[in-house]
Amino acid sequence: MSTAHLVLALVLAAMWGVNFVVIKIGLDHLPPLLFSALRFLAAAVPAILFLRTPGVPWRWVALVALLLGVLQFGLLFSGMAAGMPPGLTSLVVQVQAPFTAIFAMALLGERLGRTRVAGLSIALAGVVLIALDLGATSPLGAFLLVLGAAAAWGLANVAMKRAQPPDMLAFMVWVSALSVLPLLVLSGILEGPQRDLTAVREIPWAAVGSILFVGLIATVLGFGIWGYLIRTYSASAVAPFSLLVPVFGMASSALLLHEHIGPLKLVAGALIVTGVLAGAFSRTPARSAPLAARPEFGPAPPASSGSRSRAS
Repeated sequence: MSTAHLVLALVLAAMWGVNFVVIKIGLDHLPPLLFSALRFLAAAVPAILFLRTPGVPWRWVALVALLLGVLQFGLLFSGMAAGMPPGLTSLVVQVQAPFTAIFAMALLGERLGRTRVAGLSIALAGVVLIALDLGATSPLGAFLLVLGAAAAWGLANVAMKRAQPPDMLAFMVWVSALSVLPLLVLSGILEGPQRDLTAVREIPWAAVGSILFVGLIATVLGFGIWGYLIRTYSASAVAPFSLLVPVFGMASSALLLHEHIGPLKLVAGALIVTGVLAGAFSRTPARSAPLAARPEFGPAPPASSGSRSRAS
């Protein structure tokens, strides 16, 4: 990887890490589901006017919009609004990688192999340590919401692997567009139309900046850079940089929001990153599941896992 592209990958990891702090700022002023809907609106408009169609059947776009847009980000934002600190959240969502492996095994028939099983066990040990360290500042309910977001992300990764979008940026913009309406409906039902209207009427510039950063910078620009790097280099060369996201997330939250990062959390973080890294570099080949042979699911995906997504 060239020096310029190495710097670009580091900037992307830092951008996605700081994104969790920016989300927290937005959640101080907006209900979580409404905020999630607005960030997807910012990601979709006006980008959708300049990008081609997603290049995959619309059922896959709708499925990923449900799993990633509605479930993952709805749970993630709700968990942070309920008390999960940004730095810790950036770490816990990394267990989407073990969840992806488990769902790929169950739904696509992929083999985990000893290395991936070991990595999965190490990462889950880190999650257990975090659960044991939970206190008043990180309530159990908020932690479980973020853990649910990681599981939804894992399912979305499997769906994206089956869909194999040719242009990840265009695909994510259309996913964003299809996520807006369901999130607005859920916000109206669960958060209340009066609360939503009040939040929009009284929205401060800090919240507007958060929406624009999360929607335009972290999503549109971020996935544009990610797609460019994936096209230029192999996925195995680029994917490990995503492991720096919780490093930047925890560091920026500690510096900007004074989040306390104790020794136990550092050990848990090391376990999660080590476990994810072990799975990323596993050489166990994937097997196509019987599911892949069924015509309604289209052609089987390649054995590589290059379609992994990283968002916040």
